[in-house]
Amino acid sequence: MNEEKFLLTRSSLLSRLKDEEDQSSWLEFFNSYWKMIYNVSRKSGLSHEDAQDVVQDSILTVVRRIKKFKYDREKGSFKGWLKVITRSRILDHWRKQKRRPAEQNSGPQANNQEEIIESIPDSRGFELERIWDQEWQNNVHAIALDRVRQIVSAKQFQIFDCYVLKEWSVNDIKIKLGFSSGQIYMAKYRVGKLLKHELEQLLKEEN
Repeated sequence: MNEEKFLLTRSSLLSRLKDEEDQSSWLEFFNSYWKMIYNVSRKSGLSHEDAQDVVQDSILTVVRRIKKFKYDREKGSFKGWLKVITRSRILDHWRKQKRRPAEQNSGPQANNQEEIIESIPDSRGFELERIWDQEWQNNVHAIALDRVRQIVSAKQFQIFDCYVLKEWSVNDIKIKLGFSSGQIYMAKYRVGKLLKHELEQLLKEEN
């Protein structure tokens, strides 16, 4: 299996997105980022339905603007660009909440929504930056892990998942899965090395 096929940089993916007809690249992009946008929206206080709308609106905005986006870390990262898009869509939904009829927008919950809306420009009152950074890091790790999963054998990834991610003991893995100590330590080393490389590559593109 050619590992280079899977070790693609984010800049490569963004370049391929310039072609609106490249459905596989757009599917890869959606699968890579929809959950992060959804989680940020939910943690920002939006409902499940509104968070789904933010995902859809954000992806559509990327579709419209991607041809004008230039991947130049000196001028601005993709992380910052996507954050601005997502933040704008979240703000749009809070404004919609504020414009809804009074009978649907009254009581403690409504007051809380107004407080959130008013505090959004103030990072001390609204922790969107912190939420975004946390979810971005989680997403980077998930992307890197998914890439590595496609590179290594199912057996090696299973061992790594149980030993490193789920923190099973060596004895538990030997008894329940039937792998030897040598296989366990080798999988930990090889998969861990690839995961570290992928994380470094993804994080390097942000700086």
